[in-house]
Formats: sequence, structure tokens, C-alpha cells
Amino acid sequence: MKSCLQSCWIFGGAPFSGKVLLPDDAYIIAADSGYNTVKRLGFTPNLTLGDFDSLGKKPDCVEIMTVAAEKDDTDTMLAVKTALEKGYRDISIVGAIGGRLDHTFANIQSLAYILQHGSFGRLIGDSDMVELLNEGEYSYESKDGMYLSLFAYGETAVLTSRGTKYDLTEYTLDNTFPLGVSNEIIADKCSISVHKGLLLVIFSKK
Repeated sequence: MKSCLQSCWIFGGAPFSGKVLLPDDAYIIAADSGYNTVKRLGFTPNLTLGDFDSLGKKPDCVEIMTVAAEKDDTDTMLAVKTALEKGYRDISIVGAIGGRLDHTFANIQSLAYILQHGSFGRLIGDSDMVELLNEGEYSYESKDGMYLSLFAYGETAVLTSRGTKYDLTEYTLDNTFPLGVSNEIIADKCSISVHKGLLLVIFSKK
């Protein structure tokens, strides 16, 4: 039986100038040019993978996975699949927002893939953090200077929110109208209940 490990951090190639605090036991994957971000932050990747077209060279690492440039998976998606195969249950992807819009959208889709395979993921950028929730109960602490936006990922999502500026009660969001944009957490914590569907949660700096 595959072991269920806790924390994997993937570093992608989108611009990222911030800092992150990693758990001591975090498994670090650098996806192609995400290697530059890993090194800038002073970390050592456990695995570096990709076709290295963006990085421009094969880095000098302990473990490298080289793949062909023509492939079905992006380098970030390949890193996600590798993390899941290793049994990681919590996957953070840094440098996954911004830069090319098609890559950002692909990374959002990777959250659905992670969820479908029994794990939980998030995207972390300079100004935004993105998560995808399935049916269940969730809570978020107040984040100063951040908007909270909620979107249906799929045709509809039914949710209840409490502790936000604009609370919702068993409300059906659909994917043709962005009613859930630019909300705010006004309590110490907010609660979100997803009754049906998938809910895309985005925190963005004001």
C-alpha cells in the first residue's frame, strides 16, 4: 500500500519574487525554470525535472528527471503526477500564477487533477493564492489586505459562507456570472460549506 506523505512543494516557472516558509520535512520539486526560484530562496530541490527548455541548461542536482520537449504534460503537471505517485497528500505549487495565461489556467486545472486523486493542492503567486474545494466544510483565517473570490468550477456550485462581508446561504453560483468576486473576510475566521459541485477559492491582494 502506498504511504500517505504530507507536504510536497513544487516550484514552477511563473514569476515569483516573494518568500515561502517550508516545513522541515517538505519534499521539493523544481519544475524546469522553477529551479531558479528554488535556488534564490536558498532551498535544495529533492528532484528537478523537465525538458529544460525554459531553464536553458540541465542543472547540477542530485536527482534529475529529463523528459522530451514534445509531451502531453507540462513540466508542472509532470511534477504534480510525480508528487501523487510518491504519495503526497498536500501539494503546494509556487510560481504557478502570472506570466503566460495558458500556463496559469493549466495550473488551475491541475488542482482538479490533484483533488480527483485524493489529495489537496494550492497555487501560490506573488499576489494570489488559489485552492479548489469539493463538497465539505472549510474555514479560512482573516487575511489582511486580501480579497476573497469564489467561483463555480464546473457549471454550478452550491455553497454557504459565514464571516464574510457578503454571506451566502445555500446559494448556487454558476459559471456564467462572477457574483462571488471581491468578497472579504470580516471575522477572525470565515466558514465555507460546499454543498454541491466544485468551488474555486482565490485570495488576491487589494
